[in-house]
Amino acid sequence: MSALHLTSLPIDLREFRRLAAFRGFGADEGRALHHFLSETFGKSLLKPFRLMPVPRGHEATLYAYTEAPEEVLRNNLQLAAPEYLNALGTSHLALREMPGNWREGRRLAFDLRVRPVRRLLKPLEGWSREESRRGLKGENLRGPIRKGSEVDAFLIARLRQFPHGLPEDAETGELSRENVYFGWLAERFEGAAVLDRHGTRMTRFARHRVQRRDRCETEAFSEGPDAIFHGELTVADGQAFQKLLASGIGRHTAYGFGMLLLRPGGS
Repeated sequence: MSALHLTSLPIDLREFRRLAAFRGFGADEGRALHHFLSETFGKSLLKPFRLMPVPRGHEATLYAYTEAPEEVLRNNLQLAAPEYLNALGTSHLALREMPGNWREGRRLAFDLRVRPVRRLLKPLEGWSREESRRGLKGENLRGPIRKGSEVDAFLIARLRQFPHGLPEDAETGELSRENVYFGWLAERFEGAAVLDRHGTRMTRFARHRVQRRDRCETEAFSEGPDAIFHGELTVADGQAFQKLLASGIGRHTAYGFGMLLLRPGGS
């Protein structure tokens, strides 16, 4: 396996957003970065990545993992369009090699932004029943969720447990959004690391619209969950953990989700 490097770039958010709007990506910053990084450094060479804006400021730092040698990245920069150089702060590109061996049992703290969704293997019929109930109240009906749809993991869990709608006296403690997302996250770490349930919490949640090409190669917007977790983990398999870092967690890893940022953990 090639050495994994952590890279960073200082982003001028005003220049970046101006350029994103000009290119038609203003509605989805993750998609804009996906295209700009690919056109500047090479397709999928900086992935996964995470944009970390300065609170109430016009600057941000973009972190990304790469297995590409530094020489390749800098050579590719020589072919980049001039407008990317300022927006992405390419003259300040910095790289640091990550550890090559992760000791089993090592504890690490992490910061992770994810899009906790699942693709349906079959239509979710509970959706139809709940929508019928809502339709009686005059709300718009959308019908069942089709096979192959990408759906919020929390919505799937809730509809499967309560297909006729959430009862007023339902016990939802175990079915909280944070618990469902933690279970989704633990599945993706399985075999590589074990999450500390008491030391891991969801620190932010929002609904976020993204613009992607669908299977018919047409442009479409979809809304879905956007969650940030802070927590601690214990490495279970060093090689599997290394692969997880390089590949990212969950879906949309080429668009700003799934990058596992690490720091020393507790004893």
